[in-house]
Amino acid sequence: MASTPSSSATTNVMLAIFEKKTTPIDLYRPLRNYIAFNYSEREAQNLEDDLQTLKQLRSDLERQPDPSLPARRDLLQNYFKALCLVETRFPISPDKDHINTVTFVWHDAFKNKQKASQQNIHLEKAAVLFNLGAVYSQIGLSYDRATVDGRRQASHAFIASAGAFAFLRDNAATKASIGSSTTVDLSVECAGMLERLMLAQAQESVFENSIAKGSTPGVCAKISRQVGLYYEEALAATNSPTLNQHFDRAWISHMQLKAALFFAEACYRYGLELHEKEEIAEEIARLKSGISALAESKKSTKGAAAQILDAISKLEANLNRNLERAMKENDRVYLMRVPSLSSLPPLPAFSMVKPMAMSEVLDASKEKMFASLVPDSSAKALSRYTEMVDDIIRTQAEKLQQASELTRVRLKEMDLPESILALEGNFTLPTDLKEDVEAVQISGGPAGLEAELQQLRDLRRVNQEILVHIDELLQKEAREDAQFRSQFGTRWTRPQSSTLTKNLQDRLSRFAANLKQASDSDARIERSVREHSALMSILDRRPIESALPTLARPIMSLDANEDAILGALKQSLRQLETLGAQRAGLEDMLKEMKRKDDILPKLMTSTGSYEDLFRKEISKYDLISEDIGHNIEAQEQLLLQIQAQNDEFAAIFNLEDYKASREKCYKQIQAAIAKYREIKDNINEGLKFYVTLQDAITNVKQQCSDFVMTRNIQCQEMIEDVHKQMAGLSFQDSKSSGAYNNYPSQSQRSGSQQQTDPRPQTPYYRPPEQPQMAGYAQPPPYSTQQMPPPYHVPPPQAGSPYPPPQAGSPYPPPQAQQQPPAGHEYGQPAYPGWRGPYYNAQQSGSHPRPPYTVPPQYPPHQSGYYKQQ
Repeated sequence: MASTPSSSATTNVMLAIFEKKTTPIDLYRPLRNYIAFNYSEREAQNLEDDLQTLKQLRSDLERQPDPSLPARRDLLQNYFKALCLVETRFPISPDKDHINTVTFVWHDAFKNKQKASQQNIHLEKAAVLFNLGAVYSQIGLSYDRATVDGRRQASHAFIASAGAFAFLRDNAATKASIGSSTTVDLSVECAGMLERLMLAQAQESVFENSIAKGSTPGVCAKISRQVGLYYEEALAATNSPTLNQHFDRAWISHMQLKAALFFAEACYRYGLELHEKEEIAEEIARLKSGISALAESKKSTKGAAAQILDAISKLEANLNRNLERAMKENDRVYLMRVPSLSSLPPLPAFSMVKPMAMSEVLDASKEKMFASLVPDSSAKALSRYTEMVDDIIRTQAEKLQQASELTRVRLKEMDLPESILALEGNFTLPTDLKEDVEAVQISGGPAGLEAELQQLRDLRRVNQEILVHIDELLQKEAREDAQFRSQFGTRWTRPQSSTLTKNLQDRLSRFAANLKQASDSDARIERSVREHSALMSILDRRPIESALPTLARPIMSLDANEDAILGALKQSLRQLETLGAQRAGLEDMLKEMKRKDDILPKLMTSTGSYEDLFRKEISKYDLISEDIGHNIEAQEQLLLQIQAQNDEFAAIFNLEDYKASREKCYKQIQAAIAKYREIKDNINEGLKFYVTLQDAITNVKQQCSDFVMTRNIQCQEMIEDVHKQMAGLSFQDSKSSGAYNNYPSQSQRSGSQQQTDPRPQTPYYRPPEQPQMAGYAQPPPYSTQQMPPPYHVPPPQAGSPYPPPQAGSPYPPPQAQQQPPAGHEYGQPAYPGWRGPYYNAQQSGSHPRPPYTVPPQYPPHQSGYYKQQ
């Protein structure tokens, strides 16, 4: 019995809808005038292509339907999207400030003599949607439903038609029906009826394919029953006051017969399933119900297609044959009481189709037509929407940040994951302490202090050697002067050296005292380094983490569950990390969604309330906000779980004792860093002191060299004069002062020059690896104005070991160049009016080249002055 062919399988009669007719209209000129008047003529010129495109679309719509139904479908879809763009930019109405020269006229699709005429775009949009549904129905009817492929394509076309009529009902029918000039075919009731009719035909195509594929009787019965229900709903809609008497009798008969046919088909298929289950009594009742429905439908067959009537006859014959068989079996075998029809539940139904969602097909938000025209209302709506989105993102971002901060604080309170890392041997220092240790190690660490102390010693030695050299120069000159004074007696009229070098000797004494005090400070530094070397030695550990205490497993365990507790805690921490990564991803999703959120085109094409559009768009952000809320709730629960697990971990592994020893080690490292910095600062202070003092001593050395050279020249000239007097020679100098004007002989000059040769000499001290430097001219040794000190030593650092002799500095300040009083001279001129090069250096602007090289200065925080080889 299951192989019995479908009674309606040969039925190939379905309904298609004809398009509405319209009258020609010009949209180009009114819209262009509006742009030129309200925007600018240039804007109108820029939009010329869009205006021409709109004009062409309307012109194509006015022509007879295209021979290609898909092309007609595409035309209607494109024109509808263009109308959506026009609606939000061009106000078409009878208002004098609007475009009031455009009147749309459309005829009723079922009563062609009836027409609607309106000065608004709603009628135009509704008519285009109606025609789109009609074209889809024609496409569905054009397929060959004798094949599986044809039936599937037909079903899709009818689904699309239903979607177009549903979109008309929900979005345009109400607006188009406002006013006195309307047509019934664009009413909400008619659009709903046509949607049901198209769904019935789509479900019917699915039923035909189910029969062809050999689906079970139960499945076919459910699909068939739904076909009948759709036809019943469409038929009921035609009986509404709005649609009553509006459709041809043939349409009404068609829907009545189809509704009865597929109800009876469902009874027939359901009866086959009942027979297989040997539920004979209900089978008899269902078959009688189907036969009764077919008998009732035959009363209204006016205008019905012959194929439908033939299908009804075949199905009725099959029902009667099965009923007769079932009744015989029941009388002979089963003897069941046949239930009444009212006591039976409704036949099961299952819908295989639903209207196509046309919102995406007809979405005009991606269209570029008239994109440069943005009305004020759309701009304000965009600004309000942007504020709403920004507020959502800001609120959610704050929640995410608070959740992350809460996690960080709670984990720090529990000393996680540091305690687990310590157990595994992965020790870590606090970030700030780690950075301090690295800075100490980069600067050389405690092991490098000895090299810097050696620099202090070398610089002190160099300063002392220069002082000794200066003293030897002055002493040698004084001895030579005393020797000649003893030799020549009263003829040696030159002032004694001791009277001229008193100021220089005083300064040299002060420099020597400073060096002595600095030497004491150096000793204190070296003593501090020795005393605290054990404390600071921890800073030389590499890596520094090796100095930290270790967290060990308990020696004895009662239940040996340490690994289980540790594993559970690690797993919870991994879950917490996963939640953190999810929060970061959710925040990125919010930002990316905002970046891609371009609502302006939708605002420009929206025909409803902006608030409805806002709610729809904001719902996307609400979904992510819900995910954020779930994430935070999960984190709170997980943190409570981690707290309990960590308490167990701390108890088993004696975590408190480990923390105490670790804190003690941290404090030891901090104390070592503080002491190292104190010593380092004092060493740097000493280096600066010695470099600055060397500059001052070198300056005095230049003065002494100039003084000695001048005295030597005077000495040679006076020796020649004394020799001449002793030889009985008397020469009269042309100068009124009567001073000696003779010069030493060439041999004497030569000898004197050898003693005081001002040319550059080999430097007295040159640090290792430093190139030999040529001598250079110093500024005038004396002037009539007091000059500032040649250096400035900054105040000492806290904790300096040096007793500050002056201004709080641990090192004594180097002596500034003390200028002699005005008119003071180191020596009397040998002759009246004579000035040697030492005295007139300020006038001549030149010095003899110093007989030594001045050691270079070095930055206070570097060790370039002295390098270990």
